[in-house]
Amino acid sequence: MTFAPVLPAAILLVVAAVVILLRLLTMWQLASRAGQRWGTVWRWSGLTLAMLLLLIAAARPGIDHGDREATAAAQSGENTNVFFVVDRSTDSDMAAIRADVDGLIDRYPRARFAVIAFAARPSMDWPLSEDAFSLKPLISRLSPYPAAIGSGDQVNAAAAANVLRYQLIAAGQQYPDSRSLVFYLGSGATESRAPQGEFDPTAGSVDGGAVLGYGAAQDEQGLRRIAAQLGVPYEKRDDATPVADLAPGGDRQGETTVGQIPERTELYWVFTLSAALLLLFEVYLSIREFRSTRMARRDVAL
Repeated sequence: MTFAPVLPAAILLVVAAVVILLRLLTMWQLASRAGQRWGTVWRWSGLTLAMLLLLIAAARPGIDHGDREATAAAQSGENTNVFFVVDRSTDSDMAAIRADVDGLIDRYPRARFAVIAFAARPSMDWPLSEDAFSLKPLISRLSPYPAAIGSGDQVNAAAAANVLRYQLIAAGQQYPDSRSLVFYLGSGATESRAPQGEFDPTAGSVDGGAVLGYGAAQDEQGLRRIAAQLGVPYEKRDDATPVADLAPGGDRQGETTVGQIPERTELYWVFTLSAALLLLFEVYLSIREFRSTRMARRDVAL
């Protein structure tokens, strides 16, 4: 059983302590009066129990079906390194790439991010950092390289392979318990006549990600080859599917993934229902007592 209190746990504990103290004082006052009946003690106990049950309900007890903390952390990107390998050649669909990078940053709000750009050669545009706030303005300004260095016929689709390799190794050493996701965003060097390199799947730990293809003329075969080298799925991008659904932990086609928060069986209603029954019984006794007292006074008046 786990708890998800509606208020900070410290406040609930203080309130519980105050309630118990006040109820004990009430009990002491009742005990000091002569002639108190057992019925009064039982009513005191029932009302006290109802108050405690409501406090327990406010702590929201429940049963998690799975490791909720671990999966919630995975969903938010906690202790996760996200590497964007971005095609900035002249034949890339930069607007769509910018939109998807923004969507992926929002998908992992607590992750560390790095941006490796490439055309004929790689460039480290953003070193691995948790500063997503400053990264977004940089992403909004990403544009294709000038034709002199980003010409489509000179693009090497795997130009960023070595830089990515060293970045993955460094991330594994600096954050030993982290996971690393790689998102490759490009067209696959559709017009290139340059020799094409390869990504080394054994060079660093890739725990997930995707190769995302853009443009009607994308080199789908080349992108699928890169996806196989990185050990991640290939996805042809379109406007109909939110990029967050393609990311590890997304909810694509209702699949249960690593990042999906498990279901939780709430139990607070058991305690609130029990407290309500006790309170209703107390209300009934109070009304009956009031009517009896009123009738007794009427008889005395007569």
